[in-house]
Amino acid sequence: MKKLMINARYFFAPLLILVAMFGVVLGGIFSWVGVALLVAGIFIDTAMKFQSRGAGFDNDGNTNGIPGLQNGVMYFMLPVFVVLQVVLAWRIFQYVTGVPVEVTTMVWGVLPYTNGITGLDLIGATCSIGIFAGIGIIYGHELSHTKGFGFIISRLMMGLSGSSHFCYAHVYNHHLELASEDDPATAPRGRTMYGHLPLSYFGQSKFLLEMEQQRLKKMGVPFLSWQNRWIRGFMMSLPSLALFFYAGGWVGIGCLAIVWFISNFELEALNYLEHYGLIREKGEPIEYRHSWDNATAFTSWFFIEIGRQADHHDRGETHFWELDEVGAPNTGWGYFTLFAMALVPPLWHMYMRKRLAAWDERFATEGEKEIARRINEKTGYAGKANPNDTLTASAA
Repeated sequence: MKKLMINARYFFAPLLILVAMFGVVLGGIFSWVGVALLVAGIFIDTAMKFQSRGAGFDNDGNTNGIPGLQNGVMYFMLPVFVVLQVVLAWRIFQYVTGVPVEVTTMVWGVLPYTNGITGLDLIGATCSIGIFAGIGIIYGHELSHTKGFGFIISRLMMGLSGSSHFCYAHVYNHHLELASEDDPATAPRGRTMYGHLPLSYFGQSKFLLEMEQQRLKKMGVPFLSWQNRWIRGFMMSLPSLALFFYAGGWVGIGCLAIVWFISNFELEALNYLEHYGLIREKGEPIEYRHSWDNATAFTSWFFIEIGRQADHHDRGETHFWELDEVGAPNTGWGYFTLFAMALVPPLWHMYMRKRLAAWDERFATEGEKEIARRINEKTGYAGKANPNDTLTASAA
């Protein structure tokens, strides 16, 4: 029973995804449930600042994670995300065909089901689906570190958001070039989360494009080929485009564009938060100090331990339920809270300027300190560290 309860806490995201989808099915004001859940998540995450210990191990040294259960949930999320898009496409079809908006029945005798949808509620439905389609990144990310079937599922899952290139760029670029200028996913000091979205998205896509150009050239295969994994990645997104165009023409394509924008904004927001402002000299080994760890309870459970970045980058193919605390610098707050903070750039920079000053003083090598001095002068990040800031969660 104890092991089952430990594993059950990682079901927050799947359950809330289903709740958001059910809200769109019900229609009316419930179309906004996904948006409301995001706001609620920020407050819950802020309140649950205490640290999670992770799944851990039993007295015999075996993981408390149940691999079959956790892997089954991750694979099952692919059809769930497909259904998310189908549900939104159905509501778009109702909107463009002018289905009358009216409550036609009560679900379980309590919840009103609204047939048809207004333009305002369609906006809510689109945003709700976009927010929770973006949560697919945590499963796409986890499966991108597998091989064979799992990696294909990862690509298909990311393809639903037009981001199949992520799987290759994350494994072969980010994990090798982390915290250096050659990693588009690492946000340098002074950059906003809004500015990071296009630079990271297109930078990672460019990495796979160039990787495929070199690989195919060595193979003697033309660039316009089915063997081109960059092209295949975009083709994985074509069914979504076809579905939404069929459902609502250009209105459908517009709604899909919003879904893709929101989900990719969430993807790049995580990239932004995980390594913001950290510095590594080119060619030097990646160490724990080159990641911001995040182990607050709600973040750990909702994002399936993705915040244990330092251990993850040290042991990339280790399952999330086996990741551990390794003493890396900690941002202090959960991802929901930090995301809300980063939405207001002056607030974010004020907070991270102090944290990075502590990182420069307590973690950086002499070479990294020299790079930091140049960047700090350029971006206005120069300042003294708080003597009490040990870069642990409690010191934030």
